[in-house]
Amino acid sequence: MTVWIQNPFDGLPSEGGRKQRYWLMSEAFVRAGHRVVYWTSDFSHATKRRRAPVPSSDVPDGMDVRFVPTPSYSSNVGFARLASHRAYAAKCLRLASKETDAPGLIVSSMPTISAAAAALQLGRRFGARVVVDVQDAWPETFERLFPERLRRVAHLLFAPWRRRARRIYRQADMVTGVCDRYRALTGRADYYRAYLGIERVPEVTAAPAGGGTRRLVYSGNLGRSYDLATVVDAVRADESLELDVAGFGSFSCDCPRVRFHGLLSASELRTLYARCDIGVIPMRDDSWVGVPNKMSDYSAAGLRIVSSLGGETAALLEAYGCGATYAPGDAASLAAAVRAASALPKGASRRMFEREFDAAKIYDDYVIRVLQ
Repeated sequence: MTVWIQNPFDGLPSEGGRKQRYWLMSEAFVRAGHRVVYWTSDFSHATKRRRAPVPSSDVPDGMDVRFVPTPSYSSNVGFARLASHRAYAAKCLRLASKETDAPGLIVSSMPTISAAAAALQLGRRFGARVVVDVQDAWPETFERLFPERLRRVAHLLFAPWRRRARRIYRQADMVTGVCDRYRALTGRADYYRAYLGIERVPEVTAAPAGGGTRRLVYSGNLGRSYDLATVVDAVRADESLELDVAGFGSFSCDCPRVRFHGLLSASELRTLYARCDIGVIPMRDDSWVGVPNKMSDYSAAGLRIVSSLGGETAALLEAYGCGATYAPGDAASLAAAVRAASALPKGASRRMFEREFDAAKIYDDYVIRVLQ
């Protein structure tokens, strides 16, 4: 069977990072004997640059990559990004409608709302089943970007988006997602959760910091969803702490025990993790995230984990005895969580990775489930 997988945001293996959800999912469908067409934007959401063609050596037999011409945008928040998403969806719909090898199944990420709606149109056109996979809560995520005094206005402003999202969830043949929290959001009793998996790779060994120093690490987006300021405050207050920051976005800090590495390749990131003790997840208290990518990244590296997220993330850290939770925005609470996590054995999170985030198991099981 031909399977189409659509997502404009994930990085590609040829761009230096690790394989992400929809590429790993594509490989799982190929392993199961299906042909996959992977639709994505020709504009990188992470680097804000045009993408280079994917080398054929990076694409497994049985898989094709289709770039969709997409307008650029310079900021993750703003009308230019929204216009770009609408243009991407419209162009994807036009290009895919011309394909002669009809799909039997379409898997579309959510977000974007417009691209998921286009996937439903394509499903009707070709008589294909459509699975909508929820990776983030839209438009709920946008509402929290407004000041507290304007939240009610924002809620009204985004009401049409929420109705459209609910309609998409109702009309899809199946709805899946990256955490249990999104089940209520979709309103689907048959919702299937598949965590964000990460590929199992050889562990890297490196010399520890030593001298009683504890090295914290944060990797990922440096945007508004993340509260690095509180982490920096905790480091400033405790001379035994150091912080390594790796990712994309603007970041500046005059504390000598805070180092910014920029966007690292997958191998460079693994080497950095091996030199660190604790991975930090500093999400803001109004985040809609259930279980972030960083849980799989940090646990694959065997790091202890300190997180401000409650719910599923906190429950996983407690269940596997591999981390601690702190109150969002509270540097003293974060420092206490770091002390608690430091007392845990390094490597305990590998057991969580093996049971919860191993990509081969997650996406092979996903293929079986969506084809039932």
